Amino acid sequence: MIAAVVPLVLALALAGCAGDETEARPTASVPTTAPPEPVALTPDVAEQAFRTYVTDEDVARAAGDERLALTWTSDGQSQLTAAEFREAAYDGDPVRRFVYGDPELYVPKLKDDAYPQWFVTSVKRSVLGERKSERTVLMAFVLRKPSDDWKLTFATEMHRKAKVPDVAIDDDGYAEALSSDDTSLLIRPRDVIGIHATVAAEGEGSVAAKVMKASAVTTGFYKDAKRAKKKAKADDLTLQVVYTATPYPYFGLRTESGGGLIVYSLFRNTSLIAEDPDTPKPEIPEDAEHLLDGTVEGNQVNTSATLHFAAYDPPREKKDGEKKDGYEKDGDEKDRKGGGKKDGGRPKAHVIADEGAISKAATPPLEKQP
Repeated sequence: MIAAVVPLVLALALAGCAGDETEARPTASVPTTAPPEPVALTPDVAEQAFRTYVTDEDVARAAGDERLALTWTSDGQSQLTAAEFREAAYDGDPVRRFVYGDPELYVPKLKDDAYPQWFVTSVKRSVLGERKSERTVLMAFVLRKPSDDWKLTFATEMHRKAKVPDVAIDDDGYAEALSSDDTSLLIRPRDVIGIHATVAAEGEGSVAAKVMKASAVTTGFYKDAKRAKKKAKADDLTLQVVYTATPYPYFGLRTESGGGLIVYSLFRNTSLIAEDPDTPKPEIPEDAEHLLDGTVEGNQVNTSATLHFAAYDPPREKKDGEKKDGYEKDGDEKDRKGGGKKDGGRPKAHVIADEGAISKAATPPLEKQP
């Protein structure tokens, strides 16, 4: 069979060589796709992004599809979404589905080619099928590059007695984004996270408490940790609680009072340790059971909670001789509305929203001694 094929191959080769000129073969062209052109962020673009997210989120939650739900989130919101799906699966419950009202959009005026793009929205949200569950939530969305989809990076629930500060909106419908080092505020936006972490770790005696109001989610965190440490000690255990900044984005918007609405995240890392070998192993916290397999290999249980917050940061009081700006007109009244209630005659930043959950847990085995 092979011998019969060889003459045919030679004949074809000779036929290809016949003629005075060699005919060039056409070069195959590879189609190229131009990268997407940047799209200017406008209030209309932001509303469409919000509506798309709401629809996609409900599809994923109705199907109980964690992987699909995670495609529409990023950063800390991805961690909280994953934890929620896993807890529902552990308990045998359906994942919550939400019903949203009409959003109030806070869209900063950004350069068309500046990325990431972002915006914040305030919207009424309720849990499907649960009466009296309606709460106001603040949500932040991010588009990191033109080829990406808009994703929810942050969501937090307003406290029941708090109101969203009036965000300053110009005649074209845009909000003013605050720079990270804006010194017109009591606390620079980039420092709000550290101030909050310090108050949570040190309580009312902290220097940071002079600029951030006491509440259940600031000095209250310190009191909760103090009680938990006392209980752990009674069980011959050691509890460590540490608040740290996250690598996730934070955003600031100018309010009509000249203050700022700041949305940001914190980690709360805990370790419950049985240092004495004769002490029973620590129990897995109830709110972390869905993240572990029910056993403690070593002598400690570690957890990490992802916490989302919003705070009102009042305008900085001008010192004698400093020039006042237009934002200070009627500032006291709007500080109170925004939550920056005066304490001892001086305004303080005020946390007005929070949401979070344990997003990671581990029970590391004992280290082998050399």
